[in-house]
Amino acid sequence: MKTKKDLFREPLTDTQLLMTITISIFVAMYVLAMLALGGGFLHAQQVFDMLNDNASLIIVSCGLTIVMITGGIDISVGAVTSLVVMACVLYLNKGGNVVVAALLALGIGLAFGLVHGFLVSYLEIQPFIVTLAGMFFARGMTTILSVNPQKVEHEGFTKLRETQIEISWLGYTAKNGNVVPARIELGVVIAICCLILVFLFLKFHRSGRGFYAIGGNQTSALMLGINVKRTRFLAYVLSGLLSGISGFVLMMHTGAGNATNAAGMEMNAIAASIIGGTLLTGGVGNVIGTFFGVLTLTTIKKIVVSSGLNQPWWQSITTGGMLCFFILLQSVVLSRRNKKKKAV
Repeated sequence: MKTKKDLFREPLTDTQLLMTITISIFVAMYVLAMLALGGGFLHAQQVFDMLNDNASLIIVSCGLTIVMITGGIDISVGAVTSLVVMACVLYLNKGGNVVVAALLALGIGLAFGLVHGFLVSYLEIQPFIVTLAGMFFARGMTTILSVNPQKVEHEGFTKLRETQIEISWLGYTAKNGNVVPARIELGVVIAICCLILVFLFLKFHRSGRGFYAIGGNQTSALMLGINVKRTRFLAYVLSGLLSGISGFVLMMHTGAGNATNAAGMEMNAIAASIIGGTLLTGGVGNVIGTFFGVLTLTTIKKIVVSSGLNQPWWQSITTGGMLCFFILLQSVVLSRRNKKKKAV
């Protein structure tokens, strides 16, 4: 039986190692921002604002991480999220029910997940082509529903959207002397719940472990008795389902629908997953790392803005540079580790 000392001496897995690097870089980056820039970085509300603004991205990134662990890709998640927002906004403005709107969001996401999963897993069509078609289809459907921006005017949904969790002891004192409590939107709670559920599923469920086996080596997974087609199918279904939840959460945050909603979200989700330690080749990844990948991306953008570089291209440049840095870092760390394993 292994003692505590033996457990601590065990080397980290590739997934754990890359996740640890991401968390360490995020913490170091945020601490440096607090020391160098001060301002909002000194208040807990800054972190909560990052979560409030990116709750939908966290959910989408979790779904994309699942697909990437299997060695696949899903570039339709942003378009599906946009379609869900527009469909739910129009439904609510026609006097619909909030619960039914949530079910509509889940249904749209699930429908895309089922179609993508079937085409990729059972017809063995390249996932990039399948999800690219899904992206164009979802964007087209969003435009058909409405070209003009639509604001949610449903009273029940407005009350739900304006509901926030206040944490007074994490607040700050404003210049006028009033204490401003820290506020968290309900969408963040939903995002954290999704994150925990996906983490537990990947770690403890047989199908979750099967995702890693397929991404690592499909032939070995078959020899272990894993149903590769069914497991890959499940990955795309979960990705679609999480895109549906993301759309509803995004609508709760913005309170409006637009044909350009969630534009570029799939690219941000891929970037967050990679920064969080998920490899495009599959077999390595963790949604906790992805969560910190989202926070790292957001922190970079806030640091750029706080530094006085308000032009949007500076955010794109720094994001691209950080992404290249993490890809290079992952390659170096994993190549050195593989060399040590071969030497042993």
